[in-house]
Amino acid sequence: MKIGFVLPCYNEYENIFILINQIKKIFKNYLIVIVDDSTSNIIKNRIKKRKQIKYFKRKVKSGRGSAVLFGMNKILNEKKVDLIVEMDTDLSSHPKELPNNIKIFLKRKLDLLVMSRYKKNSKIINWPVRRRVFSFLSNKLAQFLLKVNVTDYTMGYRIYSKQAVKHIVKNCGKVGTGFIVLSEILAELNANNFKIEDVGTVMINREKGESSVNLKLILESLVGLFKIYLIQRKKKYKI
Repeated sequence: MKIGFVLPCYNEYENIFILINQIKKIFKNYLIVIVDDSTSNIIKNRIKKRKQIKYFKRKVKSGRGSAVLFGMNKILNEKKVDLIVEMDTDLSSHPKELPNNIKIFLKRKLDLLVMSRYKKNSKIINWPVRRRVFSFLSNKLAQFLLKVNVTDYTMGYRIYSKQAVKHIVKNCGKVGTGFIVLSEILAELNANNFKIEDVGTVMINREKGESSVNLKLILESLVGLFKIYLIQRKKKYKI
């Protein structure tokens, strides 16, 4: 089985090569697609061209969600990839969770498995109180509006089936280009009867680099949630 990794990246040159080495130690048959919106060329200059790593440098920062959709589209051109994994490149999540979670994904015949920070067996380590509170409340709002049977709408650590990814690249990216795409994907797959579940995870606050989350992104995400709600409601009651 070949695992495809979509790694959206923005100024993560201190972390991304550590993540790549972690993946290489766990998996033999993989393809890594890096979508780099960085302001510098550090990663571009250091990345080694290999069959198992494909690197794309975009000229303009276009948002995390946009980067994921771009990477997914590139992976779909690889016929031998069986599953697609989305991961942040800030080392907040570790790929050592994946072998067991892939077994769960396959056994339950899922289309999307979300590694959730809000399951009973999950842990959030060294996260600032403000980020923790905002994340919790935004997820509660997403649950109230979108009603997908998961506990974490904004976690970017996920496993997808190829069929789900095909649907995503055709139908998502309509409400924004940032983190809101994570919630949009959940709502879109749920509305079209793809099988979705979540499992516990351990998330560790970054030690190097700076988060790209800012007030503008937060406000865009809140507005985006209501847009997704209205879009899905319109589809549901369309005659």
